[in-house]
Amino acid sequence: MAHRLGHTVTPHGTEITAGTAAEYAQSIKTVTLPGSVERIADEYDDVVGDRDRFLWKWIHNLFDEFTLSSVATDRADLVRNQKTLLTIFITTLDDLAELDGDSETFDRARRIPFRAPGETVSGEGDNVEIVDFLVDLWDGIEAELETAPRYEEFARIFEYDFRQTVNAMDYSGLLNDNPVAANRAEAERYDAYNMAVFPYACVDLMYSPTFNARELGTLRSLLCELQQMARIGNWITTWERELAEGDVSSGIAVCALKRGVITPAEVTDPNQATVDRLVDRIKSHGIEAEFMREWEIRSRAVRKRTGELDSVDAEAMVDGFETVMDHHLTSDGFK
Repeated sequence: MAHRLGHTVTPHGTEITAGTAAEYAQSIKTVTLPGSVERIADEYDDVVGDRDRFLWKWIHNLFDEFTLSSVATDRADLVRNQKTLLTIFITTLDDLAELDGDSETFDRARRIPFRAPGETVSGEGDNVEIVDFLVDLWDGIEAELETAPRYEEFARIFEYDFRQTVNAMDYSGLLNDNPVAANRAEAERYDAYNMAVFPYACVDLMYSPTFNARELGTLRSLLCELQQMARIGNWITTWERELAEGDVSSGIAVCALKRGVITPAEVTDPNQATVDRLVDRIKSHGIEAEFMREWEIRSRAVRKRTGELDSVDAEAMVDGFETVMDHHLTSDGFK
């Protein structure tokens, strides 16, 4: 379900029309993925196939915008490729939690990054090939990361951050099974980690020879705010499609449920006519606009803190996340 563009202006002041959105989408389709990523994307199409390749090209094209400035120049391409592969893993796992309704497969697959040596997670069922695909994908990602210069220094933090990403998926699945539990506080606290901003940053740090480890706490504090901005951008541009899929984990849908704008009964296996009515109702209550205003407030607040870091260009970080928001809004309806 495509988002219906109204008068939308990006953070950098570009007005988005149907024409500019279509032109942008075409530019993303022309992005060429590197061979190592293309091979995994081909396997994904054969085994899973739920997502259009547009998404992998979109994020691969964007990583340079919010990669930490401390990453060694000669490792930039490698880091971008690793994070694109990580995105394929995360998205596939997330779809198992939210769309397929196969909790048993998700429960097996979520253990993949945290297996003990020699432990297997494969099993029986319709999605066994997906689990095998994810095992091979993760093993390749991990093998490459283990060669990073600062892997040992940040590996434990990366593992912790990735657990939070997986827990965010679990929370989304739980909420879809229990929409009466929807509330904004938990949506903002738990669901934001689905953006994987922290694991991405850990990958960057593994390849950052000049990063001052004493600044790690400050960096992570800023990442908390930037991750919320990324989550809001994603919510704004995917909630309509997700609502049509019966997924109510978006903060926008959560707010609509909590305020009684829509009801849990209405979002259970909705048909297209029902979805259209719910979308119109949510928009008429200004919930989408409310989240856009929150994004702007957070952006101004985090920009005031950019002087707190020396070994990372924090100003560039904020610029990058504003660019990500531009791309979110311009790609609305295509991801």
